[in-house]
Amino acid sequence: MSLLIDLFGYLSVVVHGLTIAAQSFALGGVFFLALLARPLAPRLGAEGAAITRGVERITAWGAVALVLCEAITMALQTAVLAGTLDLPVLGIFSAGFAIAGTIKIIVAAMIAGSLFARGPRVSSSALVVLALLELAAATLTTHAVARMDNRAPLIVVEWLHQFGAALWIGGIPCFLLALARLKDGAAWRLAGARFSRISMVGVACILISGVTMCVFYIGSWDAFYGTAYGVMVGAKITMFLMLLGLGGCNFLLVERLRASPHTPITRLRRFAEVEIGIGVSIFFAAASLTSVPPAVDLTQDRVSWQEILERNAPAWPRLASPEHDTLALPALQAKLDALATRQNTAPQAAFVPGAGELPPRNAADVAWSEYNHHWSGLFVLAIGSLALAHRAGLRWARHWPLLFLPMGVFLLIRADPETWPLGDVGFLESFRDVEVLQHRLFVLLLAVFAYFEWRVRARGWNNRLAVLVFPLLCAVGGAMLLTHSHAISNVKDQLLIELTHTPLALIGIVAGWARWLELRLDPRTDALAYRISGWVWPVCLVLVGVILLSYREA
Repeated sequence: MSLLIDLFGYLSVVVHGLTIAAQSFALGGVFFLALLARPLAPRLGAEGAAITRGVERITAWGAVALVLCEAITMALQTAVLAGTLDLPVLGIFSAGFAIAGTIKIIVAAMIAGSLFARGPRVSSSALVVLALLELAAATLTTHAVARMDNRAPLIVVEWLHQFGAALWIGGIPCFLLALARLKDGAAWRLAGARFSRISMVGVACILISGVTMCVFYIGSWDAFYGTAYGVMVGAKITMFLMLLGLGGCNFLLVERLRASPHTPITRLRRFAEVEIGIGVSIFFAAASLTSVPPAVDLTQDRVSWQEILERNAPAWPRLASPEHDTLALPALQAKLDALATRQNTAPQAAFVPGAGELPPRNAADVAWSEYNHHWSGLFVLAIGSLALAHRAGLRWARHWPLLFLPMGVFLLIRADPETWPLGDVGFLESFRDVEVLQHRLFVLLLAVFAYFEWRVRARGWNNRLAVLVFPLLCAVGGAMLLTHSHAISNVKDQLLIELTHTPLALIGIVAGWARWLELRLDPRTDALAYRISGWVWPVCLVLVGVILLSYREA
């Protein structure tokens, strides 16, 4: 139980992100079924019936995933409340979040059960009613319900926001299924045009609700760039603009099918795949937003524009490390050990992972962290430069993925100096600290990435799944970085660090999906998009290196 409490904050964000994704895909499937698959099935012939059955399966399994994610969420929250406040379980289940979660589980189970049992015999109207009820229950756990003013309109706006996400992003997997099943340009045009109109409604809902929430939850420009809530909203807006660009390109391609039914649709399908990936990243950013208060409520400790400029002023990278003994924790532990020796008692631990207390920091800790980031920047800058050289035709540069291995070892040793192998905290014990857990996960991603991508490039490993490890890990790493947190008590310092990490996350997401497009596009029919994507991801690696080299904590 104590371990669960230690990791609850991070786990709750991750599970909530998965819940939002499952909800969007399940409800998006319902709307796709009611607005496209079933109405167009008679005009699409045998393929129309197959599409309908496939969409029903996607929707049903999405609802199953929603049941599981929501059940895990409720179990986590109930266990932590019971363990920390000693509340009876029955009393916890009478709380608002538990009632809303129970409704969501029941409704999602009804959607899944009816589709598995009755399939095409379930009316679209009944499914839509269940979907709208699911959205209503989901809205009961948003920031809007906790507001003292403008609660009712904000609840409507939150509902509209989730409805738009389900309608657009949630329907894309079903749209991909339809494109794969259909065989001619006229059918592609018919399905594409209908889904474009559905997506436009979803985009409009997201825009209207998003602008409204920015006004009520952020309220001013200084709150937008000076709070964690505002920064994460900025990340969501950036990714939303990426989706609009991809969706706009797909809309133009669908319109081209009107004049030329034989137009290849490979790019349409690949861009839709990327839309799903970026959409899931947005869902995790949305999950992170639920863990911080709205910016309008944080009137103190906002970061000013001048402080941002001062922190990001150009400075020479720190390439020399302070001694480990000068860090705050080792110095404190040495004092405690000396005191225990004088008193002939067992020494007290200066830091216990998961105890709820933030470790002390001094100037040496800041220098240690900057040194880590700057040398990591040199690694990534070298990796990106070699990747560009390989892209330009220099075959000897193909071994660039191997540089991720020494970088991973470097981070494993130095990222958390209070833990093994440098500190007194044991390897397994250190996993009780969320920040350490996140760092170790990133190191694991680096090792897996290096192995697979090096074998693909240097050994000619032509495994169609292995080649996708790089883009997927890169995109997943970027999404994970959006949920990354630092154990720093100073709110301003924590936000200033986040202002550096958020661009890194966005660039990582762009790099991953650009590489995905390079692998999945057909260079014969989409030569320009193929070339652009092939150059974008190594440039992104170089940018990551440059940003890391300019990282500062003081």
